[in-house]
Amino acid sequence: MSLGKRLQRGLIRLLLPLWWPWWQLWRAWRWAARGVYRLRQRVVRFFTEPPREQPFPDALSTAVQQPQQVLEHLLAFRPHLLRALIVFFLATFLSFAFLPILMDWLTRPIGGLENLQAIGVTEPLGVTMRVAVLSGFILALPYIYLEMYAFVAPGLYPRTRVWALLMMPVVLLFFVLGVLFAYFVMLPVALPFLLNFMDIPTRPRPESYFQFVTSLMFWVGLAFEFPLIIYALARLGWVRAKTLQEHTRIIIVGLAVLAAVITPTPDPINMMLVLLPLVALYFLGLGLAYWAERSRARGQASSPATSSLSRSP
Repeated sequence: MSLGKRLQRGLIRLLLPLWWPWWQLWRAWRWAARGVYRLRQRVVRFFTEPPREQPFPDALSTAVQQPQQVLEHLLAFRPHLLRALIVFFLATFLSFAFLPILMDWLTRPIGGLENLQAIGVTEPLGVTMRVAVLSGFILALPYIYLEMYAFVAPGLYPRTRVWALLMMPVVLLFFVLGVLFAYFVMLPVALPFLLNFMDIPTRPRPESYFQFVTSLMFWVGLAFEFPLIIYALARLGWVRAKTLQEHTRIIIVGLAVLAAVITPTPDPINMMLVLLPLVALYFLGLGLAYWAERSRARGQASSPATSSLSRSP
């Protein structure tokens, strides 16, 4: 072997340990850059491409007029439902890790678990499962929203897709505000009234207590979504703010009936604790409806060739 080849091989052996890590680092960086670029392309395409087949509102109307198409939409919705259920079960299983802390927090308005008395053998197990399921639902709620969004997004116009995605943290925030309102405002007033009614001392069962507390917090949390529902319907053009304003008295009467159903006690004080926030949320939704109509009007002026649904910013 010639001296030149020996020197070449020796130089390769010397430089290979230094060159190899940098080459692998370059390959990893190039792979990551390609992944980011492809992800960016998919995101841009997702938020800019027109609706596939029919827009979601039109598809919904067609499904109502032609019930046979409902099966097709249900089959398309099945994988989203399965993934949401899997995440829900995982979140419920995960909630067992902090279940003692959650149980202590839920029984704090009544003074702790020691103030409850179980009379059934399976009652503690049933209560534990109920609290775990509710906490699992709350933990899985963001993912459930994303699965619903992924199902309807292909039938939405680009601006509506962005709007629906940005609404997710707002929906979660209003639900949490409703739960906290029920816990910190309604329960401290309702529980003393119920437990000391007619001066009869009461030691509630865990099943009845947790059913009462979790149901109240859940339904009040849903009630706090009222303005967001009005806002969404106004953006879609399905309701008008002026029509809502004209029927304000009727709506307030309906809210009073709803407050009477949600309120755990028959006294007017607790009913007003529920009714006043509902009325405030209604007027907030009314203001959001006017805002949505102005936004739709601006979109209509900027792109007159598109439909009113596609013009929703």
